[in-house]
Amino acid sequence: MDLPVHLNHFCNYLSHLNRSPLTIEQYKTDLTMFFQYLRASAKTRVPTEEELAAEAIADFSLSEIERIKSEDIFRFLRYVSEERNNRASARARKLSAIKSFFKYLVNVRGDLEINPAAAISSPKIDKRLPKHLSLEESVELLEAVEDDEESLFKERDYCMVTLFLNCGMRLAELVGINLSDIDRDHTKLRVIGKGSKERVVYLNDACRASIEEYLKVRGNGQEIKEKNALFISRLGKRVSRRTVQHVVYKYLDRAGLGYKHLSTHKLRHTAATLMYQEGGVDVRVLKEILGHEQLNTTQIYTHVNNDQVRDAMDQNPLAELKKKRKS
Repeated sequence: MDLPVHLNHFCNYLSHLNRSPLTIEQYKTDLTMFFQYLRASAKTRVPTEEELAAEAIADFSLSEIERIKSEDIFRFLRYVSEERNNRASARARKLSAIKSFFKYLVNVRGDLEINPAAAISSPKIDKRLPKHLSLEESVELLEAVEDDEESLFKERDYCMVTLFLNCGMRLAELVGINLSDIDRDHTKLRVIGKGSKERVVYLNDACRASIEEYLKVRGNGQEIKEKNALFISRLGKRVSRRTVQHVVYKYLDRAGLGYKHLSTHKLRHTAATLMYQEGGVDVRVLKEILGHEQLNTTQIYTHVNNDQVRDAMDQNPLAELKKKRKS
């Protein structure tokens, strides 16, 4: 779909700021929906998904943007909540895109004098414990990959899952690994995280072994078109995010864990939770491992599990005291 010129300029601006391609794509998607909603809702009070998608917005002009009021933004946020079942986190992301876009037009471009989104507060996001696999379930997932005798990419898939579970990488980070990012002894590698920030990931024995086993069969005799990419697809190109997600879903199902509805990002949660709860890793060290900007982002992993709660109750000095029965 062709986009309004001001939206294209905004995306270029975000790229200049070194925002991640994923963030830029998300903002583009959210703002496209916002513009489509404004046009569609002028014809139909509650547009359907098909009506929304049918709206062309390439000619969405600056004069139209100037006419957008705070109430229009509230209507859009209510629409995605009630009609699209967007949770608070999804609405907060859409609002962030809208606020950033208007801030850009007012403060950077000087095209607008008033930012209609400036005073709108983000919805309160419920704090939920991150979903993750237990230690036993993580082992079962790895065994499901190892036991697959039909796959031509078993070593590759095993290596990818191992890196997720041990290093807590993001999907984009794993897909983007190059051979040149790994040191000669396979003890560490370089990844590019959010905001194009580089960090070093140290590899434990399991990671080193899985990388070395995979490198023995990498490409499987096929022509490798992207020679520096670590993980190669069946076409000889860098493996795509979609393929990695498919691999994870496939082996979660085979391990009998599909009911948990976990994603690649939940494997990152698993690595962090296991390092903190089972490995006793300090939360400040965990922050560096995960590549978090702020410590409070990492602190979601400091939740205690049910076993710890039960043990704490048992350790109460009054735990063994029972009421004396009268004879």
